[in-house]
Amino acid sequence: MNASVRILLIVSMIAISFAAIFVKWSDAPATISSMYRMGFACLFLLPFVWKKRGDVNKLSRQDWLFLALAGVCLGLHFALWFGSLKLTTVASSTIILALQPLIALAGAYLLYKEKTTFATLFTIGLAIFGVVMIGWGDVGISKAALLGDLLSFLSVIAVVGYLLIGQQKVKGISHWVYSFIVFLFAGIALLVYNVVSGVPLTGYPSQEWGIFLLLAIFPTIAHVIYNHLLNHINTTAISMSILGEPVGATLLAVLLLGETLVPMQLIGGMFIMAGVFMYLFQFRKPAVE
Repeated sequence: MNASVRILLIVSMIAISFAAIFVKWSDAPATISSMYRMGFACLFLLPFVWKKRGDVNKLSRQDWLFLALAGVCLGLHFALWFGSLKLTTVASSTIILALQPLIALAGAYLLYKEKTTFATLFTIGLAIFGVVMIGWGDVGISKAALLGDLLSFLSVIAVVGYLLIGQQKVKGISHWVYSFIVFLFAGIALLVYNVVSGVPLTGYPSQEWGIFLLLAIFPTIAHVIYNHLLNHINTTAISMSILGEPVGATLLAVLLLGETLVPMQLIGGMFIMAGVFMYLFQFRKPAVE
């Protein structure tokens, strides 16, 4: 893994850490903030997509089917995770996201027969241990908080499905085009859900629209970077870098939301970052059998 890839992963970790904060600031339904995030993101990507519009002609019917499936998975991820943050704390929700590398490893093995090493498992285990420490004192015991934890877990399954599809379908087309298409399908899926469920599409205050824009800019930058990096590294590596999100999101929650942070969470953050950086510096993309 070269230096530029590592830098992009670090930038994406910082950008995606703001997502939980923006969602906490919003009073809009989770599926609404998710839908407008995708819609505004598509608008921002249009100038870049226009330059690469020739890539669209390269897509077969099967490609479109898989890209649509990836988009639905991404939309489902956002709806579930945003819903989780409505029910529990930032630390409690993001701790569940740490399961992503393990699910990604299992999915990559089952679908693509990717191998892993003991060193990789050790660094992932180290980071997982750190995440557990971060959320240990903050995991809710109420029914609402437990439901939030379940929604966060389901969101992990959805986003790993999105990444695993992208690992194959991003090949041969620009990451700008890929990002635009999956964001568009994600937004359409959420729009259909909101219309069918009777969720109001308009009537939100200006503050909410500002949050929708912030969600479309900062955290979405991370997803564009991830889609670009799928040309160079695999899903497990990206999932591992996302383990930095609980650290960044928890610290931001302390500063901006007034959530408390105990010493155990600080120590856990050190374990996570140690695991993340050990993995990134020893990582070599495994062969696909």
